Amino acid sequence: MADLKPVPNPLFLRHDELHQGMELLFYAYRDFTSECDAILSIYGFGRAHHRVLYFVARSPSISVAELLAILRITKQSLSRVLRQLVSDGFVSVSKAPDDRRRRLLELTQKGVTLELKLLQVQRSKLGNAYREAGGDAVAGYRKVLLGIINETDRKKFIENS
Repeated sequence: MADLKPVPNPLFLRHDELHQGMELLFYAYRDFTSECDAILSIYGFGRAHHRVLYFVARSPSISVAELLAILRITKQSLSRVLRQLVSDGFVSVSKAPDDRRRRLLELTQKGVTLELKLLQVQRSKLGNAYREAGGDAVAGYRKVLLGIINETDRKKFIENS
């Protein structure tokens, strides 16, 4: 007797299912960022400021060039955001000891406090969704997200697993 494996149901690849998936991503992103947007607006900041705070917090002493590579924004855009974060006392800039041309970024205590506040909001939202969905769904969600991001970035996440 032949071992028959169930054939995956391709209905999730129909246009209406894909459109619903895209729509859910837009709604989820809106709700994932809305509370943080309100907090950031108190300081006159936006989502670009939030991304800078997040990645500088994850990688203290990250260089401006490394941050540009992650964010994929123009130098001019990053410069505008950094100038505001530095002048308002949320980020400090220093020169790399091995190469004085490289500028290294770190959060100040004020930056750490704000980033932690934003992190707690989003971590709580994601944690609640993860608990509700369960481990298999979380693993599937991770696979879907990895499938969306580019191959170079995907490798970083797979190597760090």
